[in-house]
Amino acid sequence: MSQDDVSKKLTKLVDAEAQTEDPPLPEGRGKSTRAVHGGSQRRKAFNSLNTPIVQTATYTFGDTQELIDFMERKTWGDGDDREEYGRYGNPTVRAVERKLAALDNGEDSVLYASGMAAITSLLLSVLSAGAHIIMTDDCYRRTRQFSLTFLKRFGIETTVVRMGDYDALEAAIIPRKTRFIISESPTNPYLRIADLQRIAEIGQRHRVLTVIDSTFATPINQRPLDIGIDFVIHSATKYLSGHNDLLAGVIVGRADRIRGLRDARGVLGGIVDPQNAYLLERGIKTLGVRVQQQNHTAFAVAQFLEAHPRIERVWYPGLASHPDYDIAVRQMSGFGGVVSFEVAGDLKTTAKFIDHLRIPYIAPSLGGVESLIEQPALMSYYEKTTEERLALGIKDNLVRFAVGIEDTDDILNDLDQALSAL
Repeated sequence: MSQDDVSKKLTKLVDAEAQTEDPPLPEGRGKSTRAVHGGSQRRKAFNSLNTPIVQTATYTFGDTQELIDFMERKTWGDGDDREEYGRYGNPTVRAVERKLAALDNGEDSVLYASGMAAITSLLLSVLSAGAHIIMTDDCYRRTRQFSLTFLKRFGIETTVVRMGDYDALEAAIIPRKTRFIISESPTNPYLRIADLQRIAEIGQRHRVLTVIDSTFATPINQRPLDIGIDFVIHSATKYLSGHNDLLAGVIVGRADRIRGLRDARGVLGGIVDPQNAYLLERGIKTLGVRVQQQNHTAFAVAQFLEAHPRIERVWYPGLASHPDYDIAVRQMSGFGGVVSFEVAGDLKTTAKFIDHLRIPYIAPSLGGVESLIEQPALMSYYEKTTEERLALGIKDNLVRFAVGIEDTDDILNDLDQALSAL
């Protein structure tokens, strides 16, 4: 047997192993089990336990006939990862996409270079001039900025409605023009909870696609697709990754819709690097245990702060005082790892409190193993005056605390000493 024959035989064996599908997960498998095994292939290339990193920008063909067979899709099967160029696909990325789809109970998912690349690519891929979209006013501010500023240049109009006003949301629909209803749940920074069932019903009744940014909830606490939402978006940078060391975004939904988005990604170019995809999959495997700890600690933090005399108000959907508590109890299996609250004092008093904390880092983002804290007036809205911030609902004494996986008692003691210093 020649060296070429040996090489071809080994290649076929590796390809066969890489394409061996797991049997479907039995009904009743828990969320942590899905995080570890969901969407994964039992046998991977080279018998590796972990998904190998396929670090290549281009793919080769053995001969012209193999290229022709590929172009005519004769060699393509279900889940085939064969590609010609890195912008169109990567086996490591596809492995993570299958896992993310399984987590959210979707048929398929598509990964992007960031959460913003995910939402902007979705809108650019589907919308055309003259289209109209609706979004709630507590959506991520960069999503609103893209829609109100960039999409407007292409003749696409955006209507922003107040979070929780579903009559206004339905009234804003323009027949044959409105393509998307977009919301976030929980929202940033007040953790408002959208009634996903009502949004799904409105969308289905008017044949308008519905999109939910579920970054704060994660698939552990909430699964919008199960309720009838069309697309779920995550900034995978946050909880899915869990280690504050990569940027990625994902859209999960019906297979035919995701296929179209994947094709469009090859044109728009917002691809995720295979190294980042590998790190993302590694982070996902501990998602269940991390979120469980963060749910527990955040709830304890919210209860502690609500009872403290130096705190004016706490925003956490697990508290009965939250305006969307009833929806959260009905819709979510956990209330998340972010607590927002208002310190009794002004901008400087609030900054003093933050500076006295010893465990959380002062930083944007959330969802990692380290606790992060920020004063939105100084972190995200520094360039605006107090009056401009108030018009956007951002108070000078507002704090957003994204708890990590540190011990609950240590975090509570740290909060207590910092508040005592005021």
